[in-house]
Amino acid sequence: MSDSAKSKRRMGRTAPTVIIIEHSTLARTTVVKLLEHELAGWNFIDLISTESLDRALGAEVRLIALDLAGRSIESTNLRDDLAAIAARFPEAPITLLSGTDDAFIARQALTMGIRGFFTTSLPIDIALAGLRLVLAGGTFFPQLMGAVTNGSNEHIPVRTEAERRLDDRMQYLAIAEFTPREADVLAELQSGCSNKVIAGKLNLSGHTVKMHLQHIMRKLQAQNRTEVVARLVQRAAGGPDAAPS
Repeated sequence: MSDSAKSKRRMGRTAPTVIIIEHSTLARTTVVKLLEHELAGWNFIDLISTESLDRALGAEVRLIALDLAGRSIESTNLRDDLAAIAARFPEAPITLLSGTDDAFIARQALTMGIRGFFTTSLPIDIALAGLRLVLAGGTFFPQLMGAVTNGSNEHIPVRTEAERRLDDRMQYLAIAEFTPREADVLAELQSGCSNKVIAGKLNLSGHTVKMHLQHIMRKLQAQNRTEVVARLVQRAAGGPDAAPS
């Protein structure tokens, strides 16, 4: 192996990493290409199944996207996949990729500790905003917004589908204002890292980290780091301060 190839391989191992587990080659490749453009400098490992998870051992895994593939949440096969992921990457948030917007399935996933539920019906800008939210330590379940609490898929009748989708966009496009690098800083901030530690992890100067934090605080209308985290929690919960005024 050439020196340049070895260097590239080392950089790939130390860069923040996303794992995509998707049985469909077309869908898997499309997701990777989209994320490569959105998260420049990140490492992406695409797998057909969890049987190949050991390929990612040693990488700094920040997110795992697993294809639901039509399985129910109670599926033994899905539970085995989740167990295999947790055994190797216990700290990495897991999101599900699904072909259905079923709110009942999304609710079950949320109770199991899944951090995001992404469906093929989501507009790209909303999906990318949701990705940033998960990377920043939040949860992304647009299927549960406006749903009644009795567990059915019925929604409040006075709101039309167009109105619900507009509400979704208003909430998540605010999050989409964060650049990929700001999302990196947010993820580390959520973990309680100091500016110095963030700079070391992201290979940035202390001045650059401070600059990103200033931009983040301005966008969130926060005065300090503690308030930034508080506002992110409010956004993840869909609270009254979910989007800046």
